Amino acid sequence: MKIKYILLLFFVFSYSNLMKGQNIENSKPNENEIKNLSNLCKVWGFLKYYHPNVAKGNFNWDEQLLKILPKIENAKSDDDISKIYIDWIDSLGDIKECKTCKNSNSKDSFDNNFNLSWAQDVNVFSDELTRKLKYIENNRFQGKSYYISTTSNGNLVIENEPEYKDFEYPSRNFRLLSLFRYWNTIEYFYPYKYLIDQNWDEVLLEMIPKFINSKSASEYHLVMLETVIKLDDTHANFYTKKIHDYFGLKYIPIRFKVIESKAVITSFYNDSLAKINDLRIGDILDKIDGKNVKEIIFNNKKYVNGSNDNVKSKNYDFTIFNGSIDSANLTIKRNEIDIHKQVGRYNEELFKNKKILNPEKYKILENNIGYINMANLEMKDVDKMMLSLKSTKAIIIDLRNYPNFIPFLIARRLIQTQKSFVKFIEPDLSYYGKFKWRDGMIINPIKNEYYKGVVILLVNEETQSAAEFSTMLLQIGDNVITIGSQTAGADGNISKIEFLGFKSFISGIGVYYPDNSETQRKGVKIDIEVNQTIKGIQEGRDEILEKAIEYLK
Repeated sequence: MKIKYILLLFFVFSYSNLMKGQNIENSKPNENEIKNLSNLCKVWGFLKYYHPNVAKGNFNWDEQLLKILPKIENAKSDDDISKIYIDWIDSLGDIKECKTCKNSNSKDSFDNNFNLSWAQDVNVFSDELTRKLKYIENNRFQGKSYYISTTSNGNLVIENEPEYKDFEYPSRNFRLLSLFRYWNTIEYFYPYKYLIDQNWDEVLLEMIPKFINSKSASEYHLVMLETVIKLDDTHANFYTKKIHDYFGLKYIPIRFKVIESKAVITSFYNDSLAKINDLRIGDILDKIDGKNVKEIIFNNKKYVNGSNDNVKSKNYDFTIFNGSIDSANLTIKRNEIDIHKQVGRYNEELFKNKKILNPEKYKILENNIGYINMANLEMKDVDKMMLSLKSTKAIIIDLRNYPNFIPFLIARRLIQTQKSFVKFIEPDLSYYGKFKWRDGMIINPIKNEYYKGVVILLVNEETQSAAEFSTMLLQIGDNVITIGSQTAGADGNISKIEFLGFKSFISGIGVYYPDNSETQRKGVKIDIEVNQTIKGIQEGRDEILEKAIEYLK
């Protein structure tokens, strides 16, 4: 009888704990609970990088969060929460006075991203806690962090984080840990945080309930993607098998761009498959499987990366026309006539190694105008090419692509005096959240190799990253004009960051013109703006190239 009673108690206790865990897992946080979790994220991240004993790696900091999290959630008042934080900070050990921290103000400091004002909010934290947080800031860790370093170029390197495998759909608190890790990495180390459309604090408040309420692996992966997209950074994207499964792994064989609020076919992944399905460049894609394409674009915008709308217009890619079945029903507008057709979907492997760009490296057009395709040109070609184009009256350099190299050897032939074309910001590892200016490169002319003609640079949304950097370099030329549409607005090298077990990227260093103007989000400076039109696509015209030739006439 006694054994039965003990067994009954065991089952009651086990069931109670199980239900309690389920209630926590499935509960939807209210506004006050979200606020408390948001503050926990900030305190945890601040201590991780600022507290000397934590920054040295003396604690398993992920584990510390998982231990403190239920205490914060079960606290009855703000005073109780402050007391929990104070006890936690006291348990981390003493902090010695930092004498070098007082000399941190520098004319080279870039503080647009810096924000520790939350740590002094007396409406949230007690006076004692705000004093402790300020003391930690004033006596912050100096030296080699256990978690963070940078490359010689200034790019962020994440180190020594616990690795998590098979975390396709972790439990609730680990999902929060995943968000907190990512959010704090951006908070302290993303050079363009100040350019994000949505305030980064507001992003945290918005995403906490979405991470908590994710009911499946697919939902969880989509909210991770949504968080990344909020960076408004063409370099920042996020791919997982779950995301591809959600949108579908089969493609229709076209590239398209949203122009004048319409999805227009601009080229093909595979010419023969496009021909079989009677798809033509300039076709307007109006509906898919009965759904309006405009509505799909609106609903899926939160999943499409891009620093600006011009580059987003080509990045909808698999979020609209992909699927898991072998065909889709399209409504196409061609010559103002609606055409309904069933179009095949294909595995991506069928599109690989299909040449889309002109393979020519350079040539001479009519009227003695040189043309250079930076997608195909190699550094070894430059000397011979510049010799053959030396007597042309102008050179058009096409940067609507991704170049094989940075064209220093070309730029040095376009100037007669020494010039600078770029400045950088990189993380200040003595004061996390701040950045510091770093002088860019000085370019010297090549003696007796000066090109006297006009140089025109062609750019558009395909001009991204190294192509934008190359454009900035070539723009130092004495007689250079830039023609085209807004570029991708994602300059500089990329840095790798991650959620738990899932990696993503960001633009890793800040890249600016010598006058401190941004290229991120805005794109490179353009002298003559020309935008692609539906009419131009349908007529097979290269409107940007046409404008360059017209300018030269």
